[in-house]
Amino acid sequence: MNTARTLSAACALFAAMAPAQAAAAPLPLWEAGVFGGTAVTPAYPGASERSTRSLALPYLIYRGKVLRADRSGVGARLLDTERVEFDVGFALSLPARSSDVPARRGMPDLGTLVEFGPRLKIKLAEPTRNSRLGLELPLRAVIEARGGLRRQGATFEPRLVYALQGDQQAWHVDASLGTVLGNAAINDYFYGVSPAFATGQRPAYAAKSGLMLTRLGLGGSYRLHRDWRAFAFVRYDTYASAANRSSPLLRQNSGTSAGIGLMWTWRRSDSLARGPHD
Repeated sequence: MNTARTLSAACALFAAMAPAQAAAAPLPLWEAGVFGGTAVTPAYPGASERSTRSLALPYLIYRGKVLRADRSGVGARLLDTERVEFDVGFALSLPARSSDVPARRGMPDLGTLVEFGPRLKIKLAEPTRNSRLGLELPLRAVIEARGGLRRQGATFEPRLVYALQGDQQAWHVDASLGTVLGNAAINDYFYGVSPAFATGQRPAYAAKSGLMLTRLGLGGSYRLHRDWRAFAFVRYDTYASAANRSSPLLRQNSGTSAGIGLMWTWRRSDSLARGPHD
């Protein structure tokens, strides 16, 4: 999900690397290459411990009229008008070992999470030719891939996004403000403590549905060369009003994540993607 979970350092880096589409411009139908970088995040939302991940992974961007693979994930765009876009997509979050986090020691690990569901994007304003203010409304089912597939709940992540893009897509910056709400299952996945794992310092706790966090984000990229782009992001999450603030696993009032990296484009198609609303 661009997501609630700071486990997803790879997704956060990928989300920061690609140009925001604040203004229509002809782009290759597909691009392939390698991106790498380093991100520092809380071990999980509300954890006292921090995790540093360095990543070097291949990437593929595909800008089909319906099928898409880009910084927002992989999916199908079912509706695309001047003001409204509706798609269904996938996203991925990385696992975390409970042995690395004292508050969770002895509890099951947090596995790889796959998110799937619809997203509605609404253009609210276009202050200038190269800027856009939009509202994104993704609803995601969360499935854990660890020794099989298990559904772990659902999230709703409304956010406002302001994107500003330089001429010829030489650079872009986007700022966002949003919240993450989860049902009882996903909140229990992160913050619940069953009696079997309760200790003197970690009492049993049954999580409830509601607000998980409020997030302020800033990200951007700059083209160093035709085939090279630098990118960075920073996010500030506050858990002060979280529904499960009293969980023994929610140790902090806030958390900050940051990352930097480089993207190298190895190949791109000669054919161009169709413009918006074609």
